[in-house]
Amino acid sequence: MNHKMIRYTLGVILSFEAVFLLIPIITALCYGEWDALFATLLTAAICLAISLPFIAKQPKTTEVFAKEGFVIVSLSWIVLSFFGCLPFFFSRSIPNFIDAFFETVSGFTTTGSSIIPSVEDMPKSMLIWRSFTHWIGGMGVLVFVMAILPLSGAQNMHIMRAESPGPTVSKLVPRVKKTASILYLIYIALTVLMFFMLVFDPGITVFEAINTAMATAGTGGFGFRNDSMFSMSSYVQIIVTVFMLLFSLNFNSYYLILKGKIRDAFNTEIIVFLCIVVSAIAIITADVYLNNSLVSPSGEAINGSFGNVLKHVSFNVGSIISTTGFGTVDFQHWSALSHFILIMLMFCGACAGSTGGGFKVSRIVILFKAMLREFGNLIHPNQVKKVSIDDKPLDNSAVHSVLTYLTTYVFIFFGSLLLLFVGESVFNPGAVDPSANFMTNFTAVTACFNNIGPGLEAVGPTQNFAHFSPVGKLILSFDMLAGRLELFPMLILFTPSTWKK
Repeated sequence: MNHKMIRYTLGVILSFEAVFLLIPIITALCYGEWDALFATLLTAAICLAISLPFIAKQPKTTEVFAKEGFVIVSLSWIVLSFFGCLPFFFSRSIPNFIDAFFETVSGFTTTGSSIIPSVEDMPKSMLIWRSFTHWIGGMGVLVFVMAILPLSGAQNMHIMRAESPGPTVSKLVPRVKKTASILYLIYIALTVLMFFMLVFDPGITVFEAINTAMATAGTGGFGFRNDSMFSMSSYVQIIVTVFMLLFSLNFNSYYLILKGKIRDAFNTEIIVFLCIVVSAIAIITADVYLNNSLVSPSGEAINGSFGNVLKHVSFNVGSIISTTGFGTVDFQHWSALSHFILIMLMFCGACAGSTGGGFKVSRIVILFKAMLREFGNLIHPNQVKKVSIDDKPLDNSAVHSVLTYLTTYVFIFFGSLLLLFVGESVFNPGAVDPSANFMTNFTAVTACFNNIGPGLEAVGPTQNFAHFSPVGKLILSFDMLAGRLELFPMLILFTPSTWKK
């Protein structure tokens, strides 16, 4: 284990976090929020004071292998969240440290689950910091930092694999550093494009457009209004719907489009993803329209015309499958059929190589094709058939990796659910209506583990996570980190052999 390189990388991450804090510092200066300004400056000073000794001397041995890559990624995200919550805590915007940590983990992991009952009472500098954590975490801060770390391309790949979502990570170009640069340039370009499209609407301010663009780009969903996106114009809601889905697609496809390889860009995963989105919208639109169950976040029935239902259903389906978490209506009032489809979308998630969370469509495709292969082997035991994606055969190791991921996913999910039930029963009895406990806890874990944001019942689109005990919030914080980092980087921290020399 190269401990010196791990410490050096953590120092680099902390120094970058100090630079990132310039965004809320400038915002606090613009709006005269002096308490928030002092809190953010103090946090930046702490980050620099701790990071400087770590980066003062570059390690002689810069080798980073798979084990170090996992440890660097997991510790970096924990460190980012720990120090990133200090502006909230120091400014008393969130006076409880566990609550501030939960909110910041939710931001960096692009989950969007919140403990804040009224975001409109927050200082604007803290709101911009919340949204900026989404934007930082969306593509992955280490993918950006790799451009300056003293690592070879092969060693960079260990970090990229550990941080990037999806079963496989491929290089767009031979050099990993250039791949990271291309991904970030596409990410920035889409964010800027969305911002300029939003500011065309006279009902949205520049501040609101920046927040919305960053939260959408990271598929995070932190808002600046208590009703999320309900009070926004139809134009803004449609723009956000489109971009939530765009950020849900594999960024490699955008590179292929730029290279003129249109057919290669629309691969099996993207086609399946779009089919799932269209099918979910069609079924839920019909269900909501026939049941006349379109309700505003304040609980009032709203225009139930087919066009309006289609718009709101499309927004919320896009929000859930992209794992963004924005909302325009209270889908708690929808039928059990619509709730079932939404929960399935929560588990499904976005495409690999996107900023979205969830299990990932590519893994679902691989598992489905592996199942068909096994059925074929039962009928024709002597046949030799490989699982193929886009006419490219996958190694058995790739299929085995997905099966291992699924097994680990199920164990962590139900283990977290059990711990949450036990923790809330011991430390927070009676905090939530007992009749809602199962669905509340089940969808809370689902929402946090898959980086969605809202769940159902007491964690529904108009509710928040403030009622959970500190133990419950720490369990859910672990779920958010594990879900964003594809499980194994977090689990490796608890493996004793990781720390042996």
